[in-house]
Amino acid sequence: MLTQKQHDLLLFIHKRIEASGVSPSFDEMKEALNLRSKSGIHRLIKALEERGFIRRIAHRARALEVIKLPQDLTPAANIPAAAPAAANGNNSANDSSVVQLDDHRGGPVSVPMVGRIAAGTPIAALQQEGDFVDVPLDIMSSGEHYALEVQGDSMINAGILDGDTVVIKRADTAHQGDIIVALIDEEEATLKRLRKRGDTVALEAANPAYETRIFGPDRVKVQGKLVGLLRRY
Repeated sequence: MLTQKQHDLLLFIHKRIEASGVSPSFDEMKEALNLRSKSGIHRLIKALEERGFIRRIAHRARALEVIKLPQDLTPAANIPAAAPAAANGNNSANDSSVVQLDDHRGGPVSVPMVGRIAAGTPIAALQQEGDFVDVPLDIMSSGEHYALEVQGDSMINAGILDGDTVVIKRADTAHQGDIIVALIDEEEATLKRLRKRGDTVALEAANPAYETRIFGPDRVKVQGKLVGLLRRY
C-alpha cells in the first residue's frame, strides 16, 4: 500500500522514463510534488525501493528503474506530465538535501551530491546537482551528511586529489586542524584545513604551492567537516 505522495512520485518517475528514457532529477521531483526540500524526495524514493517498486542502477548518477506499478496507478491531477530536464541552479552546502544517519540501518547510505568544491583557489558558490552517491556506512557517524566533488590540487598532501568525492558531515563549528568546507564572505566555498590564530581564521592548504589565507572570524563560516573520501580509478 502506497501513500499518496509515494503513488504520485512513482507515477512521475514512470512517465518521465517513458517519455525521455531518463529518470527525473531530484529538483524536478521536488517541484512536481510541491515539496519544500529534496530530503523529502529521498525518503519517498527509499520507501519505494523498500517496497520493491523502483531500484537505483549502480554506478550511474540519477538512474532509477521502475520495477513494477501498483494496479491502481492512475494519473493524479496535481502531478504534471514529464517535461524536459531543467537546468541546475546554484546553491550552497547548507542546502536541505542532506541525509540524516540517526535512523539508518544496513548497507551503504545514499548521500546527496550537492555540487563541486575547490581545493585550490576558492570558487563561487556550490552548484546543486541533485544526484546521490553510495557511501559505506562505516565512514559515517550520526547526523547529516552530503558529498562534494573536489576540483583542484591544494589538498594533495592530505590525500585529496582533483576529481575525488569528499563526504562531509554538516557542522557549523570545527576543531583546530579539521579539514572543513569553509564559506568565505557568503559566496566562496573551499576545502581547507582550519587553523585558528588568535582572533583570526586561517585556511591552510596541504600543498606548498598554495599560501595559507587569513581572515577575520566574521568572514568565514564552517559548513561541514570532512569524514570520508571516495575515489574512482
